[in-house]
Amino acid sequence: MAEICCDDAKLASASAVTALARRRPRVELGVAGSGACRPTPGAAAASDEGGSGGQGKRRRVACAAPGRSSRGLGSMCWPAYGVTSVRGLRREMEDAVSIRPDFLHGGGGASSSGKHHFFGVFDGHGCCHVARLCQDRMHELVAEEYNKAGSGEGATAAAEPAWKEVMERGFARMDDEAASWAATRSGNDLACRCELQKPARCDHAGSTALVAVVGPTSVVVASAGDSRAVLSRGGVPVPLSVDHKPDRPDELERIQAAGGRVIFWDGARVLGVLAMSRAIGDGYLKPFVTAEPEVTVAERTDEDECLILASDGLWDVVTNEMACEVVRACFRSNGPPSPGARPSGVGRADSDRACSDAALLLAKLALARRSSDNVSVVVVDLRRGS
Repeated sequence: MAEICCDDAKLASASAVTALARRRPRVELGVAGSGACRPTPGAAAASDEGGSGGQGKRRRVACAAPGRSSRGLGSMCWPAYGVTSVRGLRREMEDAVSIRPDFLHGGGGASSSGKHHFFGVFDGHGCCHVARLCQDRMHELVAEEYNKAGSGEGATAAAEPAWKEVMERGFARMDDEAASWAATRSGNDLACRCELQKPARCDHAGSTALVAVVGPTSVVVASAGDSRAVLSRGGVPVPLSVDHKPDRPDELERIQAAGGRVIFWDGARVLGVLAMSRAIGDGYLKPFVTAEPEVTVAERTDEDECLILASDGLWDVVTNEMACEVVRACFRSNGPPSPGARPSGVGRADSDRACSDAALLLAKLALARRSSDNVSVVVVDLRRGS
């Protein structure tokens, strides 16, 4: 197990951020789990983020190592990215992160022009089981639904399936698998607090699901819950998802139409229990809590800089504008772009380091601002050529 020292992250601009980067926080960041996925030729990459919380009493914060692309796999190109996942002040780690480069298995041929890359952040509640199920299976279900839609009646090789239907079916199947898991737990296989309760409350576990598919011409985001995706475009933050809070007017109307209630108990909660109105799992709160995602398709432009995916542990204390500025400052610290270089004048290693530094610094910023939740951050470089 390695230690991540808080003195490593530095920013060349934004004096407030620089002061934060130089100050050693009061909590210790310890590595829990490996960094970015390292795919092998011909196989989908396995994600290792979202380590367990059993680090002992001395280590209050568990942190996944910043993600970096593999060396020596130049023929398998994907956007540079960085990822950090910390337990923070919570007793257990319930977040999970999934990164699957080229998860549709090279449908675009040998070049990277047609590849699609999967990034997912899953914030569990009640237990980590549903978040881990999403981590292991969501990309497979989305890929299967994509292939089904692409080979359906009237489909052509050049046409892309409707992503809204693909994501809705993938999320619905993931929700069904979570329900099946909860129904099949037995007294002979008790592993954690949700199963040790009497009676067992496996159907009380759930997870937000925030999925982004980065393609050659578009970014597709599907969200169920209060994790959030933000795109930085020309220095302006563009939200690609809207938090599903129970008191959001349209969500409140949907819950009440289904016969449910929103009770304010330390914030708005469905039936006074769950602080979000959409999630995977949570069988005991259906139909008030639904797994149907909201889907946004954004066309990529030359002004796109980065995509930030994060659990609410970040967004509770950091604004969209501040998060985008931190990432842009990390990009600037790696040198100015020059035409014809890849990506945007920054070498692969430097670009990966910028994304990793940005993800780590955002997590530190959330902790410094007293976020009490798990914090998971994924930063994807969207600059042309990446």
